[in-house]
Amino acid sequence: MKDIKEILKERILILDGAMGTMLQRYKFTEEDFRGERFKDWEHPLQGNNDLLSLTQPEAIAEVHRKYFEAGADIVETNTFSGTTIAMADYYMEDLVYELNYESARIAKMVADEFTKKEPSKPRFVAGSIGPTNKTASMSPDVNDPGFRAISFDELRIAYKQQVEALLDGGSDILLVETIFDTLNAKAALFAIEEVKEERSIDVPIMVSGTITDASGRTLSGQTAEAFLISISHIPILSVGFNCALGADQLVPHLEVLSVKSEHAVSAHPNAGLPNAFGEYDETPAQMAEQIKEYAEKRLVNIVGGCCGTTPEHITAIAEVVENFAPRQF
Repeated sequence: MKDIKEILKERILILDGAMGTMLQRYKFTEEDFRGERFKDWEHPLQGNNDLLSLTQPEAIAEVHRKYFEAGADIVETNTFSGTTIAMADYYMEDLVYELNYESARIAKMVADEFTKKEPSKPRFVAGSIGPTNKTASMSPDVNDPGFRAISFDELRIAYKQQVEALLDGGSDILLVETIFDTLNAKAALFAIEEVKEERSIDVPIMVSGTITDASGRTLSGQTAEAFLISISHIPILSVGFNCALGADQLVPHLEVLSVKSEHAVSAHPNAGLPNAFGEYDETPAQMAEQIKEYAEKRLVNIVGGCCGTTPEHITAIAEVVENFAPRQF
């Protein structure tokens, strides 16, 4: 299989779109989330999308298939909340290894199907590592600014468990994404480095932060450049931004990364900003037109979609960037 670093120099790679948006189409009920295995679980499980890798694996495989058919080179595993920290909401901490392993295995199985059919276009699996629902840099209590709901070490241990399972399941890449607190990301990256050292392996790492509003900063207060500097000590494949903003609002931040970074640059924005009902209105054509600007300005090496994006969005994006050369790095 051709090395992903070589392919990135030849063309812009396509990442998939939103897993959650696609799963909503199935209208799964509480019973569907539970399946046979968890039918007597004491706590509500609806909304635990990661669990569907165990209870509705066919649906997860089908979503991956649709994204590959749409033109994706890379799909993300269904593991955005796959840490003991996030799974504590459902009292499912003990299932973390299995959830990550199975999610990676399903994605890898589908990726291999497509690579076999089209060997000239290898398909990759990115193990998705979300930010957790805790923040290490800031206090959740306005009356106690020194308080922290989680420590760096607790995060590191949780991420390490997730990373090991994602790799065992067959992930080709590890994607630390939707980073709102860089200290959380540093814990994830530290855990990845530990696993790499213990196993004597090298694995490509994608890092993707989130600019939360028009201030152009992450939730923990960093600008695009500060974010880049604070993760640059780690050997990574790409750095970029996803979520929170639509494609057009990301342009100035991608311009900063493109100029300052020696890594590949990625972007997977939302389908615009959410409307009053929390839904995303940007059509595939509208989004592709905005992402065309990234390609014209040679800002990116990897593009895809986040909240509200579908295989239709990914097809439109893939078609619009295929005639452009990737950013050189």
